Amino acid sequence: MSPIDPNLFFRDVTLTLCSSLDINVALHRCLLYLRKILPADTMVLGLSDPEACTLTHLAIVTAAGPSSSSGEVIVLPPEVSKLMDECIHDNDRLISDTRLDPLTAAVAPFVKNQGCSEILLPLRTRDDRVGYMVLQAKGFNLYREEQMRLMQTIREPLTIAMANAMRHQEVLELKDRLAEDNRELKKELSQRVGHEVVGAHGGLKAVMEMIQKVAPLQSKVLLLGETGTGKEVVANALHRLSPRRDGPFIKVNCGAIPETLIDSELFGYEKGAFSGADARKRGRFERADGGTLFLDEIGELPPSAQVRLLRVLQTQEIERVGATQAISVDIRVVAATHRNLEKMVSEGLFREDLWFRLSSFPVVIPPLRQRRQDIPEMIQYLLDKKAKELGLRKPPEIAAGAVEMLCDYPWPGNVRELENVVERALIQNMGRSLTLDSFALSQHPNGPLTALDDSCGCVFPCLTQGEDEVSLQPSPFEAISLDQLAERHIRRTLEATSGKIHGPGGAAELLGVNASTLRNRMNRLGISYGRKSRNTTS
Repeated sequence: MSPIDPNLFFRDVTLTLCSSLDINVALHRCLLYLRKILPADTMVLGLSDPEACTLTHLAIVTAAGPSSSSGEVIVLPPEVSKLMDECIHDNDRLISDTRLDPLTAAVAPFVKNQGCSEILLPLRTRDDRVGYMVLQAKGFNLYREEQMRLMQTIREPLTIAMANAMRHQEVLELKDRLAEDNRELKKELSQRVGHEVVGAHGGLKAVMEMIQKVAPLQSKVLLLGETGTGKEVVANALHRLSPRRDGPFIKVNCGAIPETLIDSELFGYEKGAFSGADARKRGRFERADGGTLFLDEIGELPPSAQVRLLRVLQTQEIERVGATQAISVDIRVVAATHRNLEKMVSEGLFREDLWFRLSSFPVVIPPLRQRRQDIPEMIQYLLDKKAKELGLRKPPEIAAGAVEMLCDYPWPGNVRELENVVERALIQNMGRSLTLDSFALSQHPNGPLTALDDSCGCVFPCLTQGEDEVSLQPSPFEAISLDQLAERHIRRTLEATSGKIHGPGGAAELLGVNASTLRNRMNRLGISYGRKSRNTTS
């Protein structure tokens, strides 16, 4: 073979490395060029991190194309990581047989190297990060000193390519992060017409005074109240009043995440952490960095997740699934629940140390029946909101006397029930004024509504409506226990939903409770569901 012009070689290699922003594509073109000049079957560009004891394969290519192992992070034992740091630190290596070299033999079990010839060049970036280029050929004693010197001439373009690859990856991750944040923001905006706290100067005045006091601080806040009382609205108001108002507000419904997915949802995961993890994903904690994390239905977290949450609250650090390094997060945690956490602690269902961490500043949000003065304003707010969502030019008028009667209704489902009732009335009475009949309070699947408050176990009087009159009298008295009454009510609801518990039109939605809470209550009362229920009835 005729001698290679070093200047021409340098130029051609540099052109291949600069031919694409995708380092895998650029390195593959470089390898194909090198194969015309010297033995070359595989080329690797990577980064070593001795502190984390990891190797990151920025790109791995063969003659056939990029390898699926590109982007893989390999965790090394500390002694192997130390050996690699010592061996590649400014030391070029020409290896005739990787099985006999101390470094490659030690690393081989982790990189699936079965023996070959190899040229290894350390690459040091301007920010002092240490990387490496590996050129491999199948067989032994295939490289000569002049080939080693030829490869040494392209150390600088290889280093630049490595640094550019890392910057490009950071840009892609930032782009994905911004796109993800944008999707969440659009989702949040679509669910919310405004941020008004209806009743801030009425029934929620005491609540808002407490929120205004605690908002400027970093203290954790625990919002307590029945389902549907507006805990998320209050949490959002706290965020907007805090110094973190320009940061993200990330909501997590702890009761809606399957136990097997909690870690990946809360803390994120690395590429390759498990089957289907094709790319790195940030968790809710990481996305809330610099802002507020709202943990709704915190009482639904399983014990295993409670332990990991406690650790994050203590250290302000999270670890993605499949990662080896902790990530610091700057977040403020606001939690909410309709459950009696203190009682759950005494029953061993909730960790006492986590309870102490979360309950430094508890705020109780009263149910709608205890702030009836807010109902007229709430009805008007919901009419305006729902009319806009339904495309109505203006919300209809409400007939005289209807608002007063609605104020007398106990609203066991709180604001959420009121919102559903208003929306249903608008749909059924397009363009017509709304009377009490429009709100169809008696058209509950179970007939007259009776609400069972999970936190205190009391039964609220129901609003019954006959053909000609509206009665606000409670149902006739019957000497039965609360558990018996709850069992009857749940069974009737299940009959009305044909056994459906979760989702729209399910028993949980109609009863105004979380689906997992309803299942727990059913288990305690001996009410079967699912396959067992079908077997029982068949």
